[in-house]
Amino acid sequence: MCDNRQFAGKSAIITGGAQGLGEAIVERLAGEGANVVIADINFESCRKVAEAVESKYGVKALPVKTDVTKDEDVEAMVKACMDTFGKLDIMVCNAAILKAGDIREFTTQDWRSVMEVNLLGYFICAREAAKVMAEQKSGSIIQINSKSGKHGSFKNSAYAASKFGGIGLTQSLALEMAPFGVRVNAICPGNLLDSPLWVNSLYAQYAERWSCTEEEVRKKYESQVPLGRGTSYDDVTNLVVFLASEQSSYMTGQAINVTGGQVMSP
Repeated sequence: MCDNRQFAGKSAIITGGAQGLGEAIVERLAGEGANVVIADINFESCRKVAEAVESKYGVKALPVKTDVTKDEDVEAMVKACMDTFGKLDIMVCNAAILKAGDIREFTTQDWRSVMEVNLLGYFICAREAAKVMAEQKSGSIIQINSKSGKHGSFKNSAYAASKFGGIGLTQSLALEMAPFGVRVNAICPGNLLDSPLWVNSLYAQYAERWSCTEEEVRKKYESQVPLGRGTSYDDVTNLVVFLASEQSSYMTGQAINVTGGQVMSP
């Protein structure tokens, strides 16, 4: 039987794929027919997501415990993909952490940990993907960046710095990999107001800090967006699919805003 899904027969790695936006990206690529490697530091959650997408979409899903800051973990992740699927078509570098705070009180260790996951981790994953994609003469590397990669973020200096650095890395890799037919792009979402980070943590933190309700916190953030709502998972995964497909074959080195107009680049 013919599988007309656009990524049928292709393979993808998604880091940070066991929850939140990463899980949504796994679901979307699997729904388009891709076999997926779900890489996350939380293996049990990886396994559950893998079982769910195999059952739902009829693709192969491989859970791999991965710390993106460790060379050996990332090398093993890519090797597992190649051993299982024979190629790597799509690399989505989504794993990231956020630690915020007043710069006067921010610890060196917290700064390092954000940089190591968000920037060093992206570098290691992109490097290992680039090795196999250069041999294949094809592939798409996609970094999940942030609107904080485009402008400063209040009391969020480490995260913003890591994301600014990610855009520089994206552009540099795009130049280096273009001769091999490998494209490298970044996606810069706005606030994912329905994500676990917001629902389980940030609303309560901000409500306490500002002495207001969680609903008022949400309305405050929505009011900053010209289109009047937060970023959804679909908003981001739609662009992941586009950048991974041949429809974007003439695009590389881009950092594309998905912010409802909150961030506008010239």
